[in-house]
Amino acid sequence: MDTAIVTIYCLTDDWLRARRHQESSQRTVTDAEVMTAAIVAARFFSGNFETALDLLESPSYFGGRLSRSRFNRRLHALDSVLESFFEWLGRLHQMASAEDVFLIDSCPVEVCDNIRISRCRIYPKTATDDAYRGYNSSKRRYFYGLKVHMVTTAEGNPVEVSLTPGSYNDTKHLRTFELDLPEGSVLYGDKAYNEYFTEDLLAEASGIELLPHRKKNSKRSVEAYVEYVQQVYRKKIETGFSGLKRLLPASIHAVTDRGFELKVFLFVLACSIDVLL
Repeated sequence: MDTAIVTIYCLTDDWLRARRHQESSQRTVTDAEVMTAAIVAARFFSGNFETALDLLESPSYFGGRLSRSRFNRRLHALDSVLESFFEWLGRLHQMASAEDVFLIDSCPVEVCDNIRISRCRIYPKTATDDAYRGYNSSKRRYFYGLKVHMVTTAEGNPVEVSLTPGSYNDTKHLRTFELDLPEGSVLYGDKAYNEYFTEDLLAEASGIELLPHRKKNSKRSVEAYVEYVQQVYRKKIETGFSGLKRLLPASIHAVTDRGFELKVFLFVLACSIDVLL
């Protein structure tokens, strides 16, 4: 754990210095320390900020800490910086990849159990009109929360991520997904991404070839060897999502919708950094 914490801090601090990040000289706790504490909480303590702050308060680490409310305010103010940091890590994974092959899939994250939907305060059912109620086909049950849409390299390392309400369709969301992939890339997905309009749109606008698993009645069937390659890559993205699911706790503690979404994003960020450790 010590080596991982030091690596996370050095990575964030060097990245902030490289982009000439400005902050007040009167601060006793730097933004790099705030980012490190948040990532350490997601990586080792199931998103518990208080436990991570207690650990990093020791003289062997930072030697000081922020109050709980102050830490949350500082962390929320760094949301755009965290997104830029994730994009930078994604470019590193992309450059380290041996081929221009990418994988796309989605993963449900529950905000509460189905029996507690009527009492959910983060996404009130009366205000959201069941927008956060989706279907988890792998478990054959409905869930209430978010969908994590993730694009990974052929090795299963995260490159891009997007959060949507649970009811959002994977294919329709792909149309609005801001994909920053090299021209001529191949994007593999499961049967949920079978839509010819989206395939043609990606090929024409970005030069990206979308190759989802074909349904039995598909009019654009693929060769047998392509189906085999799709199955091989399918296992790799499942491996990538298994790393994210390993970090996710049974329930994520949050008070606001923004706080819940930030914590989910931190788990994805921790998963991306975990590849480098």
